[in-house]
Amino acid sequence: MQITRQADYAVRAVLHLARSGDQRTATSMIAEEQRIPPSFLAKIVSQLSIAGLLHTSRGARGGVTLARDAKDITLLEVIEAIDGPIQLNECVGDKGSCSFDEACPLRPVWCDAQEDLVNRLKGTNFADMMVKDRPIL
Repeated sequence: MQITRQADYAVRAVLHLARSGDQRTATSMIAEEQRIPPSFLAKIVSQLSIAGLLHTSRGARGGVTLARDAKDITLLEVIEAIDGPIQLNECVGDKGSCSFDEACPLRPVWCDAQEDLVNRLKGTNFADMMVKDRPIL
């Protein structure tokens, strides 16, 4: 299982902005420094803005900033803004989707794994990732 390239780029872009503080940053700078194709980044920024995670402004002094403090934006929010809700298997979200239903020994494993993943992503904010002794993305 792997997050999409678009979600990975979104996480890198938000981390870049978190490091920039309140300073507006040009998308061209983010694209260059994070090695994200500029046209792809434009779509990502739009989705993150619609989700309320980024503020964008146009013009000579335009750019992108975080809509909230880095400590108030989680990995889960960014990933779900791009990829939608995390669901390891369709039976996790809809019990009736599996023909084995309650007799399936896999459903509890998928449910537990998803809960662990969602809790980890929800519990990790962008301020946490800027702590110096953590590896940089």
